[in-house]
Amino acid sequence: MKRFITFSVFFVALQSCHSDNLLDSDVKVTNPSQSLNSIASGTLAKTSAGRILFTSTRDGNAEIYVMNADGSGLTNLSNNPAQEFDARFSPDGRRLVFSSDRDGNSEIYVANADGSNPTNITNNPATEFEDADWSPDGRRIVFESNRDGDFDIYSMNADGKAVVQLTHNTAADFQPEWSPNGRQIAFVSNRDGNNEVYVMDADGANQVNVTNHPALDRQPTWSPDGRQIAFHSTRSGQFQIWVMRHDGSAPTMLTSIGSNRQPAWSFDGKRIAFFSERDGNGEIYIMNADGSHQFNFTMNPGAEEFDASWHRP
Repeated sequence: MKRFITFSVFFVALQSCHSDNLLDSDVKVTNPSQSLNSIASGTLAKTSAGRILFTSTRDGNAEIYVMNADGSGLTNLSNNPAQEFDARFSPDGRRLVFSSDRDGNSEIYVANADGSNPTNITNNPATEFEDADWSPDGRRIVFESNRDGDFDIYSMNADGKAVVQLTHNTAADFQPEWSPNGRQIAFVSNRDGNNEVYVMDADGANQVNVTNHPALDRQPTWSPDGRQIAFHSTRSGQFQIWVMRHDGSAPTMLTSIGSNRQPAWSFDGKRIAFFSERDGNGEIYIMNADGSHQFNFTMNPGAEEFDASWHRP
């Protein structure tokens, strides 16, 4: 789960659904006085291309925006008074999956890439929440839901049909993400008493705890080559961005300033976008995949910006 607290009532509602402080909200800017153009003209000019989806409260409620990785082309894709968040483009870039409470509870929607023709594909009175992710072939969507009384991981066809429950656990299982080859799914579970990152086969078999750490480990995201998993963790005292091998070995901390969460790899694996509150509000930052050259991408001190995902041009 992940959410910010500019719209605190919504955030608290999410928090009550997951135990053990399962929410992911913390990330910010290093120098709010520095413009994106001035950054781009210096040592940070070589950011990856592509488009970055994110959620922002700049219009008064949580809406889905897209912006080119060079900072141009900011566009509101949702334009709805409801809370909309956690968007992902389909692998072919033609569709968009996101979460919204426009029908009274949090459901998963699919729309055209420009935000048009949004369709509720879950239609369930349970809390579907967010964290929906496309399979690499674009045919299936993995998500979390409490439709059976506790949060588990499910998958379904891209039209919402053929729902399959992948985890069956009385603990909370959430934040799923498909591996680039489609064979595995990383997710978070508190079944061992704290939030840990697990990896399982795409059919739910062979669920393995790959972090095995007493700290809170959340929000796993695969590198494009499938060799690494980025995540955020409190193992240094507060939430920071870490990266490890896909089997959990060689964990390395990439951030250290303020509280940082929600890593998202660039499509070429050279950069990582993330949420940071280091400047007093939530912003999207970008850094090299080794943690160097961290800078504030969104630079909007009047709003909360979060839930970034990075896609091909």
